Amino acid sequence: MGKTREIKKRIKAVGNIRRITNTMRMIATSKFARAQQKATATKPYTEGVFELVRKIAATGGGQITHPLIAGNPAAKDARELTLIITSDRGLCGPYNGSILRTAMAHLKAEPEAKAGLIELVGRKGAAFLKFNNVAVATLHAIGDKPDFATIERIAQDYMDRFAAGQISKVNVIFMRYISAGRQKPEVMQLLPLKPPAEAEGRKPQSVEYEFSPPAPQLLGVLLPAAVKATLFQAINDAIVSEHIARMVAMKSATDNAGKMGKRLTRQYNRARQAQITTELTEIISGAAALE
Repeated sequence: MGKTREIKKRIKAVGNIRRITNTMRMIATSKFARAQQKATATKPYTEGVFELVRKIAATGGGQITHPLIAGNPAAKDARELTLIITSDRGLCGPYNGSILRTAMAHLKAEPEAKAGLIELVGRKGAAFLKFNNVAVATLHAIGDKPDFATIERIAQDYMDRFAAGQISKVNVIFMRYISAGRQKPEVMQLLPLKPPAEAEGRKPQSVEYEFSPPAPQLLGVLLPAAVKATLFQAINDAIVSEHIARMVAMKSATDNAGKMGKRLTRQYNRARQAQITTELTEIISGAAALE
């Protein structure tokens, strides 16, 4: 009797877990649809800004410079800054593990990055970095619904410190959203912005163009906009990837709970059948003893 009662309690517990994971899967699916729409909506703007920067830099004969490209050469004690984007909540499968492994590999391969400043988005990466003796300078609280004003302030702070010579480089480690079936952890250099002609392996064109307003003035507007849009796009990609990972993990957990429930039900039926058989045997044996 005790065995069947224990199995019945386990069946009830597994059923409760299955309902919870299925609810979390549906919530993650709903959030994924909204985050995907937001991420895909901002991508054309980001690509458009970079295309304008590419055209201006490529047609300027290589003579156009900007502090966000060249930095502050007079600074001698500037340090690299690495921004790692993780999640605030767990139950998202290998999402955080993939990002943090990529981050540790980058810090191991780049001593200057490891000796520099480490900033973090998401609470889940804090304990891991602390365990690995990586000091976090700043923990940004962004959540899963970031607004552009918050990201703009972070990007503007990076640009101000980069232009002042306090930091020499800014790298962002995040999960890039490629499609619903493919996401990839990536290390992206946010600052300094490489001239597009150089980054794409192209030779700058020698054709002279007359810009109105002048090209430096145009870059003064476009380059900060490109940095802000790129960081915003990276965070949106990370959030979409997190929802996908949680959706897949909760679906897998729901399916496993369903299979375990069926297995426990079979065990319960067998145990109950054995119990009934034992009781019948005892009754028959008792009746036979009375004859």
